[in-house]
Amino acid sequence: MGEAKLKRLRDEETLVECVGLQTMAGRVQVRWESESAATPMGQLAYFIEFLNLSGLWSRWVEGCPLSYTSPNAPSKAEVLGTWMLSVLSGHKRYAHVTAMRCDGVNPGLLGMGKVISEDALRNALKRIPQVEGCAWLDGHLSECVAPLLDVPWILDIDTTVKPLYGKQEGAVISYNPKKPGRPSHSYHTYLMAGLRLVIGAEVHAGNEHTSKHTQPGLLKILDDLSPGKRPKLVRGDCGFGNDGMMKPLEERSQRYLFKLKLTKNVKRYIGKLFGQSDWSDAGQGWEGKDGELALTGWDSSRRVVVLRRPFKGEVVVEGDDNGQQLLAFVQSDRKDGKGLTGYEYAVLVTNTDHEILALGQLYRDRADAENAFDELKNQWGWGGFTTHDLHRCQLAARTVALIYNWWSLFVRLANPKARLEAITSRPWLMSSVGRRTEHAGQTTITLTGLHAHFDKARAALMRVSALLQGWVNQAAEQLNSNTVWNLVCDHLKRVLAGIGPPPTRRLLENQPVATG
Repeated sequence: MGEAKLKRLRDEETLVECVGLQTMAGRVQVRWESESAATPMGQLAYFIEFLNLSGLWSRWVEGCPLSYTSPNAPSKAEVLGTWMLSVLSGHKRYAHVTAMRCDGVNPGLLGMGKVISEDALRNALKRIPQVEGCAWLDGHLSECVAPLLDVPWILDIDTTVKPLYGKQEGAVISYNPKKPGRPSHSYHTYLMAGLRLVIGAEVHAGNEHTSKHTQPGLLKILDDLSPGKRPKLVRGDCGFGNDGMMKPLEERSQRYLFKLKLTKNVKRYIGKLFGQSDWSDAGQGWEGKDGELALTGWDSSRRVVVLRRPFKGEVVVEGDDNGQQLLAFVQSDRKDGKGLTGYEYAVLVTNTDHEILALGQLYRDRADAENAFDELKNQWGWGGFTTHDLHRCQLAARTVALIYNWWSLFVRLANPKARLEAITSRPWLMSSVGRRTEHAGQTTITLTGLHAHFDKARAALMRVSALLQGWVNQAAEQLNSNTVWNLVCDHLKRVLAGIGPPPTRRLLENQPVATG
């Protein structure tokens, strides 16, 4: 069939597909196109450039310990690219992967021949050896944060219980505050505070949620870091204030700040302080009192700081056995001569020499880490992509954490003055209609904005692209060990330093470890 006839047939098909519709604005023509390559995540092309020029993507794909014997098997790029696009879209289940097949642009930009099915993805992850797979992902988690650890930083640790509804390995009935009696997994997470970057993540059976199961991962992270890159402070809630966690940290001269459970002995200690005066200002309405305490099971006494804040009125709040509730004592409000004043209490244990005011602020700042954990769970599919075997759940937790880190750093390049969660950054820096066309060997992606801040997004993304291409040229000229990724991290450190360090960072500088 000649070209003229083909053109005529295409024109005839176009006329058929151009349907006239009667609308309130009058008659409009609607044309259906089935062959155009398009995507609802058009701006993602800039993130793909970030992964490409930084080398993060190529190193991740090349290092993946996945192998096939069949020539028809998908490539590593197709497996990991399909999964990454799904995670970036906010998916939580393998069944959602199929939706990525409608993306006619981004898979090609990642060097993928196709988007694989959910079954192909499950089977691919099953072929990754457990030990090698976890080591591969742990190495990349370390790589993306290591250049940023030479400034004062805090390591937050947390354990999250993930309820399960299938027959998964490790699904054990244990402590589950939101769904009592429901089998669960426990997610142990190690976070770089401030930038909210995940340093490590582990999935355990539901009955392995205590600090003794967090400790090995924490100590490995600390031992793998050089002295100049170790955290100035390890911080955690009341689940970590025990001798089994604190003693190994003390042996490593590692400073820590934990909250104590309001056990009977801790309450008894608070009761001794209740009627005393000379409480010190602890900030934001709190007051504190310094002391030492030796609890059952501790080898020695440790510094504790009791914090309290008054409730005005007839308020009495008691703590439960797990110390999760607030404890309040009641006394007369002599100042006003009426009502009652109840106190809520928090007891901190530490081996630092920080003043009470600083310690109060340092612990309150842990709320930022809680925001990060909440973002991971609710906006990034944290705890999703579950399978029958625990091995693939381990891979999923680490992969989601890694992609979360990459996106968080990319967003910080685009918006250096403030950290944006995914619920804000995805619509701003990812969502636009992208249409790919080919002409004379040149690929063009045309973006159409879907939000009111499209112009700001365009300026920010073009600025990031210019920076990346400049760092590529700089790395080529220097011909030394500086990689583009190191230059990216150096830039982030300079930008953040120009904004000014968080108030708590100043509290960490040049502070010795307490002895005795």
